[in-house]
Amino acid sequence: MRRLTYERRIQLLALAAGLPGSLIALILLWNGQYSSRTAWTLTFFIVCLWVGFALSLRHRVVFSLQTLSNLLSAMREQDFSFRARDARSDDALGEVMLEVNALSETLRSQRLGALEATGLLRAVMEEIDVAIFTFDNHRQLRLVNRAGERLLSRPSERLLGFTAGELGLDACLEGETARTMELSFPGGSGRWGVRRGSFRQGGLPHDLIVLSDLSRTLRDEERQAWQRLIRVLGHELNNSLAPIQSVAQSLESGLAGTANAPELQGSAAASMMEDMRHGLGIIRSRTEALGRFMAAYARLARLPQPTLAPVNVTEWITRVAKLESRAKVKLEKGPPLVISADADQLEQLLINLVHNAVDAAHETGGGVKLTWTRYSSYLEVSVLDEGPGISNTANLFVPFFTTKQGGSGIGLVLSRQIAEAHGGTLTLQNRRDGRGCEAKLRLPI
Repeated sequence: MRRLTYERRIQLLALAAGLPGSLIALILLWNGQYSSRTAWTLTFFIVCLWVGFALSLRHRVVFSLQTLSNLLSAMREQDFSFRARDARSDDALGEVMLEVNALSETLRSQRLGALEATGLLRAVMEEIDVAIFTFDNHRQLRLVNRAGERLLSRPSERLLGFTAGELGLDACLEGETARTMELSFPGGSGRWGVRRGSFRQGGLPHDLIVLSDLSRTLRDEERQAWQRLIRVLGHELNNSLAPIQSVAQSLESGLAGTANAPELQGSAAASMMEDMRHGLGIIRSRTEALGRFMAAYARLARLPQPTLAPVNVTEWITRVAKLESRAKVKLEKGPPLVISADADQLEQLLINLVHNAVDAAHETGGGVKLTWTRYSSYLEVSVLDEGPGISNTANLFVPFFTTKQGGSGIGLVLSRQIAEAHGGTLTLQNRRDGRGCEAKLRLPI
């Protein structure tokens, strides 16, 4: 049996609603004392009104639903300019229309925001100086920005649809998600920073590849490192070679003068020998200083990787505090904690910090405090002194830079290398709660 449509059901229900009243009116009409002509005329009007109101009710309901359907269809087609007219809040259908209008306005605002965000994203992708590629689950290229086009020396129309292997990018889809690789492309070659991510589009997995050229940055860093190294080595070598050359020239002149004047040999021999002993002492002193400098540089350049083992924080810090014999270090104990680290390297690091703090406090007659605190994911060790503070913090971690008499300038640099080798950080700054400095060592737990 064929199912009745919604419109026919509404029409039948409307006819059924008017049927009892119309039937009673017709019975009373034909049982009354009316002429045949009057009865047929009134019957015609009653039936016409009954059917007319039923059809009007059907049309009204169907028209409202068709209007609502048209609004929803427009929204499905992403046309949010249509609105329902005469929508009022004092009847049920008006409330539905008001909600549909509000939904259309909300979707229009969201679509406009999405279009603007998409436009901004596309503009950023086109202007950013890194190559961006997206591949689908079949490793076919689906999106590339302008930097990627330059890298592959082809427009996007001639790139989309090609596989990663055909484009020479298959190695970027394997291995670690973030790494540095030596890659060669038609538009450039060298060392590249590769980052890989994943996302889903249309329910299917996609890969995102970001390539950034590190060659220029690495060359700049390498050039600056060589410049700093040459500047430091040149300074130290000149400090040692200049007095050696001067003393050697003086000794040579003195020996030549004594040889050319035999009458002065007897009286000047003792004086000349004294000058030679003094000059050789200067040469020995400067060569020893130069040897210490080169040994310190070798030590800084050959710091071994830490050998991790359980380290009791309380025992480690307490032991270092007791090693300082020049001044008493105030120890404020923190929570008991065991971390995984290289005990020897951490001890050397903390000895350097405490030694510097005691040197600074000795200038003003202040004290040194050593404490530690545990946070959610790291341990923080603080070394506080009451010294004069730091006037120039820019060169604290520059190798061989020192403000102390006879200092080597590698203690802080070596300490920071140890901290970073353990995945931590080391900072040194002037205290805010008083005079002096505070060294903060943070190590992961």
